[in-house]
Amino acid sequence: MGLGTEQEIETRRPPVFMPGEKVRSTKYVKNDGTYRGKDIGEILVVKGDVGYVRDIGTFLQQFYIYAVEWVDRGTIVGMRAKELVSLDKPPVETKKPAAVAAGASEGAAR
Repeated sequence: MGLGTEQEIETRRPPVFMPGEKVRSTKYVKNDGTYRGKDIGEILVVKGDVGYVRDIGTFLQQFYIYAVEWVDRGTIVGMRAKELVSLDKPPVETKKPAAVAAGASEGAAR
């Protein structure tokens, strides 16, 4: 019994987002039938919506589920980390080695 394509167990490391953190949705999210009061297939969150993490839970003891309050929509929807990006934390930049930055690896000397 495998995990399919998602083999990493997220709960082995700290959550990516914390309660109170401002986030933006990177995906459209439709009701799969688990959101009460909305029709199945109805859009709950639009890509680009901004909200705030209210709580953190888990699913199958493997994945973090972030309860995000979408203030403009007046809803709270459970989201995965891959569906969100933080607006409070700057993106992590990867630094290039000094030799690459200086152009030392652009070919052999003649």
